[in-house]
Amino acid sequence: MTARIGVVTFPGSLDDRDTQRAIRIAGAEPVALWHKDKDLKQVDAVVLCGGFSYGDYLRAGAIARFSPVMEPLIDQAKAGLPVLGICNGFQILTEAHLLPGAMLGNDHLHFICRDQKLRVENAETAWTTDYSAGQEIHIPLKNMDGRYVADDYTLDQLEAEGRVAFRYVARDGVADEHYNPNGSLRDIAGITNEAGNVVGLMPHPEHAVESLIGTGRTDGLPFFTSILKKLVTA
Repeated sequence: MTARIGVVTFPGSLDDRDTQRAIRIAGAEPVALWHKDKDLKQVDAVVLCGGFSYGDYLRAGAIARFSPVMEPLIDQAKAGLPVLGICNGFQILTEAHLLPGAMLGNDHLHFICRDQKLRVENAETAWTTDYSAGQEIHIPLKNMDGRYVADDYTLDQLEAEGRVAFRYVARDGVADEHYNPNGSLRDIAGITNEAGNVVGLMPHPEHAVESLIGTGRTDGLPFFTSILKKLVTA
């Protein structure tokens, strides 16, 4: 039976079709979910895609967090439903308190768009098992409010529990003091919840699933193949 992965579209979402395509390439069935839906259509997992939900009015993700679709999503995520938040989706997950911390404006106050090198820190979540811990990958990055922050207690807890999923790292052979693209504390690019079913990250794996387009890399595809293996063994 083909796994069904929901992709939520909010007003201002702009990567929903790309995410659906990535899911299809991985071998699953993408299911379109609208922000006003009051149920998740019995999907096996959900992706909150990138964009600017509600124009990032007030604060990125702050309004989307109260969309009708979020009520069943929050309940089911707490019960174990796999959820991936990409960029704006990561912001929404923090606003919904499914992940700790917050996303603030980039420390240089500019929108950034580039290919970004990451190190996989946790390869045991529902979305990262097709990676290896310590593996370095390249994923496109584009954000304005991508600076991950939290208090020292929370940061220490994330570190101690292995819940930092990805970090920004410098490019090979390049002395790049700006390898951290947005000032995220401790170079954090993505985190997971305690159970490992909810993951949020700033870079966009859905833009790195085909060798013929974009950067020519497929480093983002394992996000989507990982969840398929997880659902098969669940």
